[in-house]
Amino acid sequence: MFRTLLNLKRAGVVGINRRNADYILRYNERSLYPLVDDKLQTKRLAIAAGIAVPELYGVIEIEHDITNLPDIVSEHRDFVVKPAHGSGGNGIYVIIGRINDRYQHNNGSLLTKEELKYHISNILSGMYSLGGQPDQALIEYRVKFDTLFESISYRGVPDIRTIVFRGIPVASMVRLPTRMSDGKANLHQGAVGAGIDLATGCTTHAVWQNRPVEQHPDTGAPISGFEIPHWNKLLILASQCYELVGLGYLGVDVVLDRELGPLVLELNARPGLSIQIANGRGMQKRLEYIDRLAEIPESAQERASLAQDLFVRV
Repeated sequence: MFRTLLNLKRAGVVGINRRNADYILRYNERSLYPLVDDKLQTKRLAIAAGIAVPELYGVIEIEHDITNLPDIVSEHRDFVVKPAHGSGGNGIYVIIGRINDRYQHNNGSLLTKEELKYHISNILSGMYSLGGQPDQALIEYRVKFDTLFESISYRGVPDIRTIVFRGIPVASMVRLPTRMSDGKANLHQGAVGAGIDLATGCTTHAVWQNRPVEQHPDTGAPISGFEIPHWNKLLILASQCYELVGLGYLGVDVVLDRELGPLVLELNARPGLSIQIANGRGMQKRLEYIDRLAEIPESAQERASLAQDLFVRV
């Protein structure tokens, strides 16, 4: 056990205790957490700052408002229902179309109006929220993923998670939905995590269920060497989120829409550490380097460029 811990330390892998003590507690003011824990607040802040996000069709706040659902989605055959305070992808329903009077879930199942309304009722009750508190249901645009991802994704939209420290991207990975994850880009539910070279935007290592993989488990397509579209724009977008919410250490989740380009999906004040496993390298040296910087570049573009340089040097 001690040898394993020593090897992880030598590899520069950041553990939970160090992440919490040295970065989250020091750089994330508790009062700012609601800005990222509440997806509705995050979306409104992003819109005000000119940062692209999936369009919000409507919000259901109380049980009585559930009857408004048909009006909210009347002009949209596809949409997403998600809890405003959810985490880990729980409670998210992706509706990809309609067949007769039923809504088609992205897993292929068909839902009646009553079943979808019942799900929204569960969201409002706090079934999927942090701490089980009463919640709101967001109805928003369904992202159409770039067709370039088709060979390495299963029935879902891949997303790119970037850890940002003091406004500088430190590490990124793309999370690829699988059959096991039910089309969701969530590693704990069975998605594939592929590390990304910050300098080039190309995928490197990949893990699935904490095991190294070279091919997508459902499509058989190779994962490494895949070039992420709009990479420089995506890094700048992640950097901009530092000013957006004021958190010094955060995770930024971005999706790539085939028509709209990069869209910020959500932010996280307590991003997980599995991104290091996906990349096959720890973040400690880069975090320490950034922590020692007396001054941080003012512009998001400069910070993104610094991140690409650090990935090569540190």
